[in-house]
Amino acid sequence: MFIDEVQIEVKAGDGGSGILSFHTEKYVPKGGPDGGDGGKGGDVIAVADANLTTLLDFRYRRISKAKNGQPGSGGNKTGKSGADIRLRVPVGTLITDIDSRQQIADLDENGAEVVLARGGRGGHGNAYFKSPTNQAPRQFQPGQPGEHRRLKLELKLLADVGLVGMPNAGKSTILATFSAARPRIADYPFTTLVPNLGIVKIREYKSCVMADIPGLIAGASEGKGLGHQFLRHIQRTRLLIYVIDINEPDIQQTLTALKDELAAFDQTLLTRPSFVAITKIDTVSESDLKAFCKKLPDDYIYLSAVAHVGAEKFIQEIERHLDQR
Repeated sequence: MFIDEVQIEVKAGDGGSGILSFHTEKYVPKGGPDGGDGGKGGDVIAVADANLTTLLDFRYRRISKAKNGQPGSGGNKTGKSGADIRLRVPVGTLITDIDSRQQIADLDENGAEVVLARGGRGGHGNAYFKSPTNQAPRQFQPGQPGEHRRLKLELKLLADVGLVGMPNAGKSTILATFSAARPRIADYPFTTLVPNLGIVKIREYKSCVMADIPGLIAGASEGKGLGHQFLRHIQRTRLLIYVIDINEPDIQQTLTALKDELAAFDQTLLTRPSFVAITKIDTVSESDLKAFCKKLPDDYIYLSAVAHVGAEKFIQEIERHLDQR
């Protein structure tokens, strides 16, 4: 199951309490204070893991707590610090504090990490308060509480290329043809229910990551259809490919509708490098295809992923745009 947004709570460990203790030993009168400090509470840390692709784990683990620090003991012994806990999240996870609405981190590299909640400091034992004028202090400190936060985790997939189009435009077929990804494909709208990623080989020792975003419909940016749930995933892509079925009644109108939905969601997406791929050209006659080519701009790419027609030019166009970035 693909989960790309969750809310969780994290609680760092409380610091251990310092203690009140005096040294006692046979034949050693007035041994003096020897109460040790408490240990520090454990931190809650988020770590980006490239092996993860969903936030599903946090759907069933809404609260994460680190261990408390242990209290100090006699003989000036400091209590043991509480163990940290490390929450593994997919690369590309945004973390926001729900209460302050401040973004805490954008974990966009494998291994990147951030402390989500800091453990409380351990309290001082009475040995800490000894002074020339206070030889037998009886005060000590409790440990400080660890931080508690409510957080929103939001996954934005990291991809070089994003495929954008209406339902059943052929995006999943393109991804399946040019990569090892196997998205579910069928002859009805909204086949793609979640974003899919695949590694596309451009040439020997050169490849890119391609994302197939669920189909958009008019009003997607306002919550209609499925695409609005996943529009965030194209915000990180370096190149957008507008995928349009050659059988659309008005290709230019379809392209305008797609761009309007992107602009309504994030105006900056229209400044992203892009090109148009007209798909399913194997479903029309050669004469009809030539007629289409005359009516449409020269820089459009014509492709049949099933028949591998136009595949080489499609890959070359991807490489050309990515090399310009």
